[in-house]
Amino acid sequence: MAKLVSNWYKQAQSSLPEKYVLPPGRRPGQAVVPSCESIPLIDLGGALASRADKAMAIVKAGYEFGFFQVINHGVPTELMDDAMKVCSDFFNMSVDDKAKFYNEDGRTSEYGVYTSSLRYPNEDVHLWRDTLRHPCHPLEDCMQFWPDKPQNYRDVIGRYATEVKKLSSRILDLICEGLGLDTGYLGGALSENHALYIHNYPPCPDPTSTLGLTNHFDPTLITLVQQGDVCGLQVMKDNSWLGVDPIPSAFVVNIGSQLQVISNDRLRSIEHRAVTNSKRARTSIVSFINPSEESIIEPAKVLVDENNPPLYNSFFFKDFFKTYLAKAAESQKALDNFKLTRQPAEYSSVEYV
Repeated sequence: MAKLVSNWYKQAQSSLPEKYVLPPGRRPGQAVVPSCESIPLIDLGGALASRADKAMAIVKAGYEFGFFQVINHGVPTELMDDAMKVCSDFFNMSVDDKAKFYNEDGRTSEYGVYTSSLRYPNEDVHLWRDTLRHPCHPLEDCMQFWPDKPQNYRDVIGRYATEVKKLSSRILDLICEGLGLDTGYLGGALSENHALYIHNYPPCPDPTSTLGLTNHFDPTLITLVQQGDVCGLQVMKDNSWLGVDPIPSAFVVNIGSQLQVISNDRLRSIEHRAVTNSKRARTSIVSFINPSEESIIEPAKVLVDENNPPLYNSFFFKDFFKTYLAKAAESQKALDNFKLTRQPAEYSSVEYV
């Protein structure tokens, strides 16, 4: 428990512990990262745009940026505020209260709080963050293993998880429409699993030398993020980092690797990271929407033809995820591992890169 940054960060206000200083080539540095004002903001409740227009706007954003933000999405603002508060309150609890939930070994349980990453004991350098994670599916079975402190955690996050899952289904249906897939194609087993990762980034004495989350690509189908009101999320666009400014009551949505495969690269999973802040703590609530382990992931057949051959081999999600975990910092190579080396005319001869 002494490892949790939220337990000791105040003791390091003057200097960053050596174990958290990244090698020079991996540091964010002092360069000013411009805000990415061009990341599309999509109004899901607006009457000015038709459903077809919203669907096409999402698909366009998913190809050009891999990210977009949604407002008027149906998740009550009060519930979002309550969720952010209870999650922040969790990390502000005493050392003893957090101790019962500590678990840095992701092989033994999907529940618990850990610091930096699940590879903490073997890391050369640590990340400046703590994370509480737990599955949300099936909700009734999972809730009993969630934290019972703060007292209202299970009630608030249970309602929040239900609403976010509904929103994810709504967005996925719009993506289906925008791609020309049957409604519900991305439902069922392809979006069955829902896991919550709550990241806490305490104030950091030197944000130029460390990161809260290193550069990576999400292995998910789709990811929804409630940012809070502190900047920290950055996305890669045209070989430059751009900051995604928080918008009140908005969700950031990013395309996961599974959706890139299913769309045959008509949607793209984009590299992103989280930086730290010297003055304020930042908490983000991240909802991972994943296929079931036995789901077969492959380019949708209606999206491939002689002019648009499949770019990926079929695979089980569980096999992809094992590869993703093994690649660690080189997460994009997990996706590259399942690309076809060539595009045979009849799509019958499959080879791996």
